[in-house]
Amino acid sequence: MEPIPVIILSGFLGSGKTTLLLRLLQEATRRGLQPAVLMNELGTIDVDGRLVNATLQENQVMEKLLDGCICCSKKSEVVESIEKLLCKQPDVILVELTGVANPEEVVDMLTEPQVKEKVRFHKILTTLDSYYYLEYTSIFEVDRQLVRTVKRQVEVADIIIVNKTEDMKESHKTKLLKTLHKQNDRSPILFTTYSDIDLAPVFETISKREKTEAAKKSPFSIVKPAHKHTHANANMNEGSYSRVQTYTLPVNEPVQPKKVEKLLKSYHPQLLRAKGYLKTADKSGMQLMQYAAKRTEWEPVEDAEECYLVLIGIDLPVDEIRYKWNELSLKATSR
Repeated sequence: MEPIPVIILSGFLGSGKTTLLLRLLQEATRRGLQPAVLMNELGTIDVDGRLVNATLQENQVMEKLLDGCICCSKKSEVVESIEKLLCKQPDVILVELTGVANPEEVVDMLTEPQVKEKVRFHKILTTLDSYYYLEYTSIFEVDRQLVRTVKRQVEVADIIIVNKTEDMKESHKTKLLKTLHKQNDRSPILFTTYSDIDLAPVFETISKREKTEAAKKSPFSIVKPAHKHTHANANMNEGSYSRVQTYTLPVNEPVQPKKVEKLLKSYHPQLLRAKGYLKTADKSGMQLMQYAAKRTEWEPVEDAEECYLVLIGIDLPVDEIRYKWNELSLKATSR
């Protein structure tokens, strides 16, 4: 049996990886292919996985690694997740990494004895935020390993997808192209919004496989690493930057969107990403809130029951944020 192709989705926090994953799932379904998904979240609470799970078809399966960057989990745990997916005999495996992971490390894991004959590396797709990619070097100047990881995501990409290009000035595009060509002069660079690209080149060599009776649908499961580990004292030559920490804020009352946005923006650039399910004070129902690079998006959702807000950042003053967050909650309640 031919090895199953593995597509790796890479890119910094908030650059559009999950949107790209959803498009890949839709394209696979359109082609009659059965995809399997391995998602990696930094936090203990899964947000993006809910969006993906809602789109999975009857014969599609997903594994999730929570509470840590995939590079910080034991290789055996990652390999175990891949083996579980292989049991379902998918036509292709899609791996979405955290925003601070080096895709090369996952390629290396595919050469482990348990899976090396069963899978083959296919492509790395890297997404970028057009507005902030050029600023990352200066924002993270004191964290050379993070800068290295962000650049490496571009250097090893087979396709570079530049998102959030609405209203992009030609001068900015020229400067960005020059930087990207310097880092990777062989891969196509696609400018778009919401990861909306032609996916035919990604799937052109992937075909449907014959399945045995053993390949039956089962509910997705959450796989938690046995321990949490960071590379705070890691050698600078190591692939991923994982000193980035996550914090979960409790949400007990409806919130006022504008005040939430103001609070989040006040912690730029330390706050890299925020996402969660929140009820708004204007009674518009449950909303999926996503924040990245000082931009916030709100989207109505129906199937979320629990409210929470996950923050991802570097050296965040957590106690201060919690105090201000509680103040916001009290003000919303007293209105």
